[in-house]
Amino acid sequence: MNLRIPAALVAELRAAAAAHAPLEACGLLAGAAECVTAFYALTNADAAPDHFSMVPADQFAALKDMRQQGTRLLAIWHSHPASPARMSAEDLRLAFTPAVAYVITSLAVPAAGALRAGAPEEIELTVIPEAGA
Repeated sequence: MNLRIPAALVAELRAAAAAHAPLEACGLLAGAAECVTAFYALTNADAAPDHFSMVPADQFAALKDMRQQGTRLLAIWHSHPASPARMSAEDLRLAFTPAVAYVITSLAVPAAGALRAGAPEEIELTVIPEAGA
């Protein structure tokens, strides 16, 4: 799997993560043929700096929108406010959806813009540059 994400959606994801720091932020990524076309920021019901769980009503609304848009769930994303962009032991333990990627962004070194994907083993993630960039 090679998950491709447009730079504009990566910027939205990073902004959502920063807005919720020092708590973990979370959400979904949707699209087709391994290319992300939609970003969903969902509520972290746990409101914790080291754990997340999504509000079920938010998840259902996002999945309904995906069906209406003709896309499918490609990835579950969340942030690590103070640790690297890698799946933690808890992330691995809770990786219940093997057909999707798990995308993690780290805010530990903001300038680095760390972003990684796994399923749960690491997969290739490509950021698609803006047109004309």
